[in-house]
Amino acid sequence: MNKLLFLSAALLCVAGAAPMTFQATPQARAQTPFPVVVPQPKQATYPTGILPLAGLSVRVLGSAPELTWAARDLKADWNTRLNAELGTSSTGKIVIGTVENAELAAKIRTAGLAASGAEGYALLVDSTGAYVVGADAKGAYYGTQTLRQLLTPQGLRFAKITDAPVLKQRIAMLYLDQYSKGVNDKLIPLLAGLKYNSVLIMSNYVQWDVAKAGGWAHPGGATKAEAKRVAELSRTYGLEPIPLIETPGHAAWMFYGGKNRDLVQDPDSKEPYAYDTLNPETFSRVIFPVLKEAVETFGAKTVHIGHDEVRNRDRFPARENGKAMGYPKLITDHIVKLHDYLKTLGAGTMMWHDSAFAEAVVGTVPAALPKDIQVAYWNYHPGSDIPMLSQIKTAGFRTLGASWNEVGNAEGMAQASVKAGIDGMIQTRWNGYFGNPSVWDGLADQGVAYVRAGNAFWNPGAKDVPNAAQLYRDLYQPTAFAAAAGFTADLKAAANRTLSDPDSKGWIQKGPDTDLSNLKAGVQKIGAYTFNISGAVMTKGARAAVADLPASITLDVNRKADAIAFLHTTGWASALPALNRELVGRYEIVYADGSRVTQPIEYGRHIRAWTDTVNPSMVMAPGWAGQTKDGLDINVPIFEWVNPKPGVAIRSIALVSEGKAANPTLLGLTLIGGQ
Repeated sequence: MNKLLFLSAALLCVAGAAPMTFQATPQARAQTPFPVVVPQPKQATYPTGILPLAGLSVRVLGSAPELTWAARDLKADWNTRLNAELGTSSTGKIVIGTVENAELAAKIRTAGLAASGAEGYALLVDSTGAYVVGADAKGAYYGTQTLRQLLTPQGLRFAKITDAPVLKQRIAMLYLDQYSKGVNDKLIPLLAGLKYNSVLIMSNYVQWDVAKAGGWAHPGGATKAEAKRVAELSRTYGLEPIPLIETPGHAAWMFYGGKNRDLVQDPDSKEPYAYDTLNPETFSRVIFPVLKEAVETFGAKTVHIGHDEVRNRDRFPARENGKAMGYPKLITDHIVKLHDYLKTLGAGTMMWHDSAFAEAVVGTVPAALPKDIQVAYWNYHPGSDIPMLSQIKTAGFRTLGASWNEVGNAEGMAQASVKAGIDGMIQTRWNGYFGNPSVWDGLADQGVAYVRAGNAFWNPGAKDVPNAAQLYRDLYQPTAFAAAAGFTADLKAAANRTLSDPDSKGWIQKGPDTDLSNLKAGVQKIGAYTFNISGAVMTKGARAAVADLPASITLDVNRKADAIAFLHTTGWASALPALNRELVGRYEIVYADGSRVTQPIEYGRHIRAWTDTVNPSMVMAPGWAGQTKDGLDINVPIFEWVNPKPGVAIRSIALVSEGKAANPTLLGLTLIGGQ
């Protein structure tokens, strides 16, 4: 009896559900190669043709470790993208080496190509094979990163490329924390693929021996073993590790647990931020031991000592002896002290520009500093008119620019760096000391910036990367090119709003200039997925325009699926910041056996408004992007739900709204796998 009642209740819950028709598609989900090479080569043509996969193997000519790394990366792609093995043989048609090999030098010369300059390479793919020829071993490694992007399900695209980096130093920022392994093991190969050659590693909270002994090691920090592992892994991907230890400001790391309070700069500070640079104990107890451990752990050739925003929070100087000395001499002596100590350890010094080139001290401090210090000027705004880069270089320092995540920032700074003739660029990341996973889920726009910056640092004259978010997602989480069959759903029977709004009664009732009419109806590929677009299944929300819509809409399915792709959005943005992950709705999946699964829909993680173009989370795949008739940038993301019960038919899916500002709206639904 109880079982019958349960089944009856299950049947009642889908009564009145909207029927859907399904159309079989062989490419419900199909990851395709990115359409352009990133970073964009300086000179490249792509003749029509494909070098077939059949019988391909790789041949390495030379013993340099970079050549071995190149073959490793190619083999990884064969495994991930093609679910196949790429063998190594003495007759392989994929050949990797340098111009030191006469055979390879002649091959590219005959093809009208040249490999010259540090890290330069030539790349030829034609009917006879694929040839990566570096001006040096590093160049061969970077040429292989380009070759990897020519891989398709059918073979390697024909290409003729002559390339070399414009900027000598191309640095990306990493973090060490308790999540390090899960994140950095993905980011390091990604950065190598984008042809960075160094990583600046935020290392404040590494659990140094001196910190553990003193009781101020943060439990959220990475272990020394992990720091060493990341440094070693970085080097095997051609990335020189540079530890960043923030001093003398941003120094809360040394006061964790209430320790070292006698060393604070400002005794009145409730949350100590800077330390006393005139207390010998600061150096003997904390700073010098940490720097020594950092140099030893990373095998560091250079250490970044911070020195940004020194006076932002605490009084500096705050103590009487410091006030008597004055800030310019106080900061100068501190920089020199750290520089000289690092020199005894065989390491160079890098620092941010603030301390020496702020307007109040630029006339005195730079002249008193050792000129072998490398100074990085950070500027987080778009544009290429940046005179400070030349000013720092003219003062006698090796100079770097530093960019962040705003579109146009890295691109403009890279162009300015070329004009100024400086060493290179740093792509910074500021997502919190213990927020490593947010580079994928939460602050993913900072990860997307790696792609844009990598393109600009290698070739500042390159075109902007189209859909950088899609490339970032695919580099961080590489997927196979093999297509997954499935079924696209026609939502016409359930749709309650049109995408066009000619009479202010469709979409969000704002009229024809502010609607989704540029997302055309019909079966189409959006990102890696195929959808059938026929209208909007929109739920109730707090706005008057949707207040009378249903809070829940149920869709009949009656099919099995391995996963479901939802092309969905909200009419308006959440009232809370995306990082707050406001719960705005849910999908309720009911199976044929009566069981249920609920998938929450959190704003900023699973869904975002059609007008919200920031990429806070790669849990959402980049989907459709376009503009309204009045020129507003718009987009619709995709969320793929993995079915925990693929062997049981799904009876129905209900889209349920919480009735908040961000009202969930379904535009496309595709079953992946199943029957």
